[in-house]
Amino acid sequence: MIRTPYLLFLGDAHDQLAAKVAQGINDWRPDNVVGQFRMDGCKADVGAPDMSLQEAYDKGARTLVVGVANRGGVISEAWLGVLAEAMEIGYDIASGLHNLLRDEDILKATSARAGRTLHDVRVPSVAYPIANGKKRNGKRCLAVGTDCSVGKMYTGLAMDTEMQKRGLKSTFRPTGQTGILITGAGVPLDAVVADFMAGAVEWLTPENDDDHWDHIEGQGSLWHVSYSGVTMALIHGGRPDALILAHEPTRTHMRGLPDYDLPSLEALRDQALPLARIANPNCQVAGISVNTKALSDQEAADLCAEIEAKMGIPTVDPYRHGAARLVDALLEL
Repeated sequence: MIRTPYLLFLGDAHDQLAAKVAQGINDWRPDNVVGQFRMDGCKADVGAPDMSLQEAYDKGARTLVVGVANRGGVISEAWLGVLAEAMEIGYDIASGLHNLLRDEDILKATSARAGRTLHDVRVPSVAYPIANGKKRNGKRCLAVGTDCSVGKMYTGLAMDTEMQKRGLKSTFRPTGQTGILITGAGVPLDAVVADFMAGAVEWLTPENDDDHWDHIEGQGSLWHVSYSGVTMALIHGGRPDALILAHEPTRTHMRGLPDYDLPSLEALRDQALPLARIANPNCQVAGISVNTKALSDQEAADLCAEIEAKMGIPTVDPYRHGAARLVDALLEL
């Protein structure tokens, strides 16, 4: 088990989106957060109090969580001294990067000497099956995005929270490091061998009551040439009954791919739905989730109304406005 509470390590994150792991934890599990630690040059701020390693430890923090999700999932050499110092003070370290803590000599040696634990949460711990595509009882919802990091996880968490408030049967199913660190369990899908990814999603979303909804954490984008494979595994392994289209309206190009434009919501719908219907012919697009964090309240309301009028389905920012209308749309399917 990963000890709580956390000190969120933002390192030298080059922009706000690079700290999305820390931001997600602070937004959804603030009771588990003592503060944030930022190195010189860090351009991100998740809103937690800035603290030194010792200050946060004295206030109860017991795990330093690497809250940065950079391209390729690499542990920066500039971070190693800080992570080693944290273990000397008494912290365990948790990371969801592809570059594993336990493969860094200085961290491995310090962990052994100080008696601290290295948690690499992006390491599969189950022998997942190959997908069989069989129908499973229960309902499933998946957010698919026009790009990476547009709010797919927030959408699933918000919809699950709304259903729980109503006393409905619902579970959020994490498939990435942030979701796993928020909930404590899940499948690190992009670290699963490709042939077993869809099977891992089947394993994560098993048979359930007919009126139970699984909210599957979305990953990547069908339109993102770097990460489309993980999206396909979610679509076919999850066999969703409902898709939520997720979009961030201020993007000028695909994240990390300046030569690639974002698709329209219509193009996303027309691409994702036929693919989903290969596994589940009854799948429907139920609503649209718009990440309006960069917009004012009025701009957000106007944009959601404009998109809804054009697309003809409920359109909200589920984190800003609540997910009630998206949940209502699921219940009407």
